[in-house]
Amino acid sequence: MRPIHWAAIAGAAVVGVAAGAAWASAPEQKAGNTPPQWSYEVRNGQRVPRVPRKMNEDGSWTEEIRQGNCTVTRTGRDGEVRETRKCD
Repeated sequence: MRPIHWAAIAGAAVVGVAAGAAWASAPEQKAGNTPPQWSYEVRNGQRVPRVPRKMNEDGSWTEEIRQGNCTVTRTGRDGEVRETRKCD
């Protein structure tokens, strides 16, 4: 019969408890959110290029999205969104 090394078992238990505490205290990330410096977003589990939104001085914004052969331009101001589609 082999001798039981209680010190090794206790050390492994301490490491496990410490790892669990560190994991529990880590900040949560919501699914689908990516850091702002990345060039893509995760939607439905797939990478989608992030669309740069151009902000104007009057509070309006414009963004262009490529969808196949078409370019979709979205503009908005004060909750109103207008979408224009131009296909090649």
